This record gives sequence, C-alpha cells and structure tokens, in this order.
Amino acid sequence: MSLNTLEDVYHDQLQDIWSANKQALDVLTELGEAAKDEGLSKALIAGSNGISEGLDKIAEICGKHGIDPNGEHCKGMEGLVAEAKAHVLNADFGNDDARDAMIITQYQRMVHYALAGYGCLVAFANRLDLDDDGAALQNCLNNTYDGDKTMTSIATGGVNAKAKAA
Repeated sequence: MSLNTLEDVYHDQLQDIWSANKQALDVLTELGEAAKDEGLSKALIAGSNGISEGLDKIAEICGKHGIDPNGEHCKGMEGLVAEAKAHVLNADFGNDDARDAMIITQYQRMVHYALAGYGCLVAFANRLDLDDDGAALQNCLNNTYDGDKTMTSIATGGVNAKAKAA
C-alpha cells in the first residue's frame, strides 16, 4: 500500500494496531497463567477481555473502510512479545513474587505501545472527521489507560513489596 494521504496512514495504522493487539493477546494468556498473585492474574484476564473487544472494534472499523485488518504485521509488538517470553516465560525465577513484578513490567511495555498506537489513531480519525471511528478508538484508548493504571496499582499495592522482601 502506498502511503500518500492521512487516510492511507490511518488505514495502515489500523492494521498495525490490530496485529499488535492480536500478538499481545496471544502472550497475555500465558502471562496470566504464570502469575502467582490472584489480583494480577484477574487483571491479566480482564486485559485479555479488553484486548479481544478492541480487536473486534478494530475489525469492524476496518470493514467499514474496506480494508483487511490482517494486512500488516506489527514488528514492534513482535519484539515486545519476544521480550515478555524471554524475561518471564523462559526465564528462571527462584521466587514467584519476582516473576509477578516482571510480568507487570512486560505487560506495561506492551500496553504503552498500544497507548501510542491508539492515541495516533484517535487523532487521525478526528482529523479525517470520522466521528464514529474516533469515539470507538477513544474508548479503546481509555480502556487501555485503565489497564495500565490497574497494573501500576497492583505493582505499588503489594507485588513490588513482596518481590523486594523475597
């Protein structure tokens, strides 16, 4: 696809965020299974549900614009997923609390990538006067911020202290 207009960039980035979310969803289940802390595990399940809803919304938006959400492979998220696997799933931990702290770290790195993507998409949709798209993407952005805040709360509310005490 040639990127000549803001609309072209918008379509490309819709496909990119769809790919990013799909890849994150695949590893998030594994992170949830690895978590010891019950609140963390529940938050990761909620995050999975939120990502699934976001995937559905992005696919719907892509359909309205006649584009295939599978048209792009997000190399950025591919790297972040590889990091999550290397630093959580394939790493040796002598303590479950330290693993939980690392799970939060890796999750938040992936979430911050998604925040940047959604933020750009909201700005593009608004500039292109795609009000319905903008509102839907803003909702996805807000939900992603909420997930990030939840993870920060879990980290500062006990996981990090338990990991320090280990």
